[in-house]
Amino acid sequence: MRTILETLNEHARRLRQGRLDALFASPDRAADYTIEAAGLYFDHSKQLLDDDARQALLQLADERGLPAKIEDLFRGAEVNPTEGRPALHTALRDPLDESGCVDGRPVGPAIRDTLARMASVVAEIAGGSWRGHGGDRITDVVNLGIGGSHLGPQLVCDALRYSHSDGLRVHFVSNVDGGDIERCLRGLDPATTLFIVASKSFTTPETALNARSAQAWILERFADKAAIASHFFAISAHPQRAIDFGIAPANVLPMWDWVGGRYSLWSAIGLPIALAVGFEGFERLLAGARAMDRHFRTAPLARNAPVMLALTGIWNTNFLGAETQAIVPYDDRLTLLPDYLQQLEMESNGKRRTLAGDLVQGQTSPIVWGGVGTNVQHAFFQLLHQGTRLVPVDFILALRHPRSATPHHDMLVANCFAQAEALMVGRSLDALAAAGTDPALALHREQPGNQPSNMLLMDELTPETLGALLALYEHKTYVQGVIWQINSFDQWGVELGKQLAARLLEELAAGSPAAHDGSTTTLMARYLARGPRR
Repeated sequence: MRTILETLNEHARRLRQGRLDALFASPDRAADYTIEAAGLYFDHSKQLLDDDARQALLQLADERGLPAKIEDLFRGAEVNPTEGRPALHTALRDPLDESGCVDGRPVGPAIRDTLARMASVVAEIAGGSWRGHGGDRITDVVNLGIGGSHLGPQLVCDALRYSHSDGLRVHFVSNVDGGDIERCLRGLDPATTLFIVASKSFTTPETALNARSAQAWILERFADKAAIASHFFAISAHPQRAIDFGIAPANVLPMWDWVGGRYSLWSAIGLPIALAVGFEGFERLLAGARAMDRHFRTAPLARNAPVMLALTGIWNTNFLGAETQAIVPYDDRLTLLPDYLQQLEMESNGKRRTLAGDLVQGQTSPIVWGGVGTNVQHAFFQLLHQGTRLVPVDFILALRHPRSATPHHDMLVANCFAQAEALMVGRSLDALAAAGTDPALALHREQPGNQPSNMLLMDELTPETLGALLALYEHKTYVQGVIWQINSFDQWGVELGKQLAARLLEELAAGSPAAHDGSTTTLMARYLARGPRR
């Protein structure tokens, strides 16, 4: 008897011999391969899938126990076994739901308390009652974080740029490159600037160094350590470390070990979001994600948007041989989305061992990349249309735009839909010949087509639809981890580089490299000879 993987490989061989656009001979295809949920419209009809292959993918999901695994996520089961933790980011969006528990205790009360503290902080700072050490009103907030403590909040603040509160500007510094924080602080006044040190561990080296530089910048102005209490907040799962740094205990908001960094924008890590768009705007973001959570938890697999988004990705990666996944939002407000999803998917599912410790058979996370349309049509779309690689694309578009004149938005929408169509249908030599194209030139103008894509639409980009979109991709990532039987919530792969960097930093401080490979030793010596004077 054939296994489900053998069946899926057979479907892939069969479908690769045909044309994607030929699947639209069925008049019901567009409707059958479209799902609406939480304000999003998900069209996966331009995937090289038919009903038989789709049913086999759903059977694979059942065999991997996906329905039970979805429930495990929401109720606080240990879905992160290598660290002995649940992953209850969904509870952050639904603090009234008492089903999410850690060690037998509902997490809702702690979440509700933190949300109340965030609301109070936002009211004080945005309302002007919170004052800097010299008595000035705060006008600028600088978030110091990296990875999950940076990418999500920065993306959301940029995406909701038209909803920002008047009189309060939010900035982000993440890179340990000193030019990043220098660029940010150059135009700011210490007397009116507030820092948020966002670090789950409060030991992340890049964030710690940037925080020390920010602290020195404040103290240079005031020469009084008491100024730190008026100009610094922290968000951490280890509050005592923030207090030891000098941040007032009342200014430390909690994180929890049961929330992964790249899933944390819904927690107090989202404080810069709440400051930028108001606490009500932050609650609307949570509400949109909560609506997607409920859809994911209750919809049947075949009509479940995160599940089908994940399964189309599994199909392309594991059965059609795609190595990458392009993310192309046709909205300048979502310019940072590819970077955010790059971390979400590649740090979560860039794994080579199953939960049982065996080597994974086949590929796990594709390389996630992309850019904003229409810019990328003049950059990498040439490769998509005529290159040699299979590159699935997720197109993302808001049907209405509050600041875009109709001629602009019509052109944006037309380009988005046209690129998806062109990637599918291509342009054949026969069609070029019929149009009278010179045969020699036709060889260079031919486009094979058959490139799969998804289309994700929303009526408008609002806090609710943005929350739903981000939750959609979170759940997609989890579903794929379940299918690959890996742990989507640890990231041990980043550990070695950090350890080696700490060792090299000590050697640089001593002015003498230890024994390394020939290349590293030579590079260290060159830096010591030609870098900053000591």
